[in-house]
Amino acid sequence: MFGRKTTMVEQARALPGRETPMEVPFGHTVLGTSLTPPYPEGSRIADVAMGCFWGPERVFWNLGAERGIITTAVGYAGGYTPNPTYEEVCSGLTGHTETVRVVFDPERISYEEILKIFWEGHDPTQGMRQGNDIGSQYRSAIFYHDDAQRAAAEATRDAFQPVLTRAGYGPITTEIAPLEKFYFAEDYHQQYLSDAKNPNGYCGMGGTGVSCPVGVARAE
Repeated sequence: MFGRKTTMVEQARALPGRETPMEVPFGHTVLGTSLTPPYPEGSRIADVAMGCFWGPERVFWNLGAERGIITTAVGYAGGYTPNPTYEEVCSGLTGHTETVRVVFDPERISYEEILKIFWEGHDPTQGMRQGNDIGSQYRSAIFYHDDAQRAAAEATRDAFQPVLTRAGYGPITTEIAPLEKFYFAEDYHQQYLSDAKNPNGYCGMGGTGVSCPVGVARAE
């Protein structure tokens, strides 16, 4: 029953989508900053997929402005369908992941630190799933914006793999690809686990318990 959802859809078979983008609220429910561009001068963007996007977005916004987080948002990336709905993404027929956008101040937090949180916040060895969430939309992914981000993604992956292997995990299946397009998700998904929207909300994200050796040339 999960065959279609755990196989990446071919572009020719992907849903057609639509030209009209989702309406996105201006203000972040927690941080009060804009979810959409233009972002402050000098800021950087990290787009990552760690399974269901609710929990990971909360992890990043909880770092707060003092750690350099300017805003966060959730959306869809890595597939083919323009401006998809959540239901379309969950069908497995768009190719998209549930993606978290993190806009950050690189003077306060580095892209490598963002990646450390990414690697440690989920299990990047599970392929087209994350825990009980099964489907291509739940696959692990890093969508880089430039060559420096690509190099950092690959270097941190290569440093993390031997540590995971020693802990009994298999090969990392994380997709590392250039960002083609980020489509904002529906209003009700933005900051879904905030007190203003779902104070008792739950998202079962979980990492491996293994520390990622970011900042070193190789794992010890």
